[in-house]
Amino acid sequence: MANRVRKHMINFYVDDDELAAIRLKMSKMNMTNQSLYMRKMALEGRIIRVDYSVFNDIASSISGVSRNINQIAKRINATDNIYAEDMQQIEQTQENIWKLLKKILSKLL
Repeated sequence: MANRVRKHMINFYVDDDELAAIRLKMSKMNMTNQSLYMRKMALEGRIIRVDYSVFNDIASSISGVSRNINQIAKRINATDNIYAEDMQQIEQTQENIWKLLKKILSKLL
């Protein structure tokens, strides 16, 4: 025992469902050594947390953009004319959409 490479032991408890889930994941990876699996997951495993509040903000913003586009479309249909102001608003709306998409990508990457 004095010649062990790994001298520190870590213990923790799991319930029956958690143990079954761990063993299922081990079997999917063709691993039979639980100690090796747990060590690899602790050192190299990835836990991904998604902050959904960003998506809620973006969905709200996109909803506002959609309302603007609908208002412009109604005015164009009612008057059969496209005004310079409408075109500017469409361009601004398009720019807002691109900003939202860039924000999404920056949060995901």
